[in-house]
Amino acid sequence: MTDSVPADRASDAPLAGPADLSAWLTLPDVAERLDVSISKVHQMLRERELLAVRRDGVRRIPADLVANGTVLKHLPGVLNLLADAGYDDEAALRWLYEQDETLPGGTPAAALGGDQAREVKRRAQALGF
Repeated sequence: MTDSVPADRASDAPLAGPADLSAWLTLPDVAERLDVSISKVHQMLRERELLAVRRDGVRRIPADLVANGTVLKHLPGVLNLLADAGYDDEAALRWLYEQDETLPGGTPAAALGGDQAREVKRRAQALGF
């Protein structure tokens, strides 16, 4: 995890991700959904396989990032690309949920679950240059 945010991304913008708290999972909920221990979820966060941010004082993960009992296939790669570009967790989440009508589902996060995952990875990679 990095503490830096690109200067053009640092702002007092509204919090990123799903607006409805029911669309978020706590870390124990994620462990249950993935059928792993809570320590494995912490390891996945450290290794940037998952992304968690604080909402109402509790670390949470958007539920759609762990759909169907697994982490979205290309999410770890995108998270690493964003980290390499200087995005912290909040900025990465903002990027994943930023509206983009050129992608199916309207956001990079939604497109990761479909056949446009390579395009999302390409766009994330381009942020580093």
